[in-house]
Amino acid sequence: MEAQAIHPLAPDHIPGYVAGADGSDVLFTAMTIFGIVLIIGLGVLYLTLHSIPERMAHKSSHPQLQIVGILALLALFTHNNLFWVAAVLVAGFQFPDMLSPLQSIARSLASLAGRPVEAEIPDPDAPPPAFHHRDGEA
Repeated sequence: MEAQAIHPLAPDHIPGYVAGADGSDVLFTAMTIFGIVLIIGLGVLYLTLHSIPERMAHKSSHPQLQIVGILALLALFTHNNLFWVAAVLVAGFQFPDMLSPLQSIARSLASLAGRPVEAEIPDPDAPPPAFHHRDGEA
């Protein structure tokens, strides 16, 4: 077989991105590989970005870790950025402990009223303590 000659009207130099006669297309193959890598890379970047609040809360052993996780998932599935911003804010700030001062006040008032003072937080599954009336009170 004789090698096929270039058509007489074709230019002397044909660019490399033009598909060959055998059906190979180097540019298409390169763009396909580039597109797949780009899509996977953007997906990893997107999911990494959405996991920032959870990683922040997990590092600091945040008490509201579940709330942060739920907000991050809501932001991921609804594409609502407000949930993501709320998750970052909740993960970034520690809320003040409001329960300890209230328990201290309750213990102080109980000791002033002459009731026995509980040193620990009562068990939520335990039955409530019985209320005793003083003599002469209804």
